[in-house]
Amino acid sequence: MTDFSGDVTAPFFGFLGAAAALVFSCMGAAYGTAKSGVGVASMGVMRPELVMKSIVPVVMAGVLGIYGLIIAVIISTGINPKAKSYYLFDGYAHLSSGLSCGLAGLAAGMAIGIVGDAGVRANAQQPKLFVGMILILIFAEALALYGLIVGIILSSRAGQSRAD
Repeated sequence: MTDFSGDVTAPFFGFLGAAAALVFSCMGAAYGTAKSGVGVASMGVMRPELVMKSIVPVVMAGVLGIYGLIIAVIISTGINPKAKSYYLFDGYAHLSSGLSCGLAGLAAGMAIGIVGDAGVRANAQQPKLFVGMILILIFAEALALYGLIVGIILSSRAGQSRAD
């Protein structure tokens, strides 16, 4: 490894951040989809005409995995120690980027799943609750969006550790 520049262990933390972003975001997406899907299936037995309208929480949960994918791609393209020095600062920046996006996606997925499940069941009994459910889901989705934004900012800090 003569042409390797930077800290030898730093890419480990960078790749760990990319994996954390994708894994935790997909866990949130999976939980939100499963929990909301159970509510949609249960509600569909009583009011089958509302099934397509009640798919909104499932779609919103699926978007969380895309947030993790975006950060994972940004991080992984930023790790190339043979082209540019990659130091521990860079690895930690990428790790924190991945964790912020991934854990925010996990939390948002849990919120979307719980609200989506209860919301679609309640909407089947009282249609006036639909707008309220959508607003709560938007606020839950915003949590993951905050994690994505912070993840992009933290990832952009990588490469600023030293003047090369």
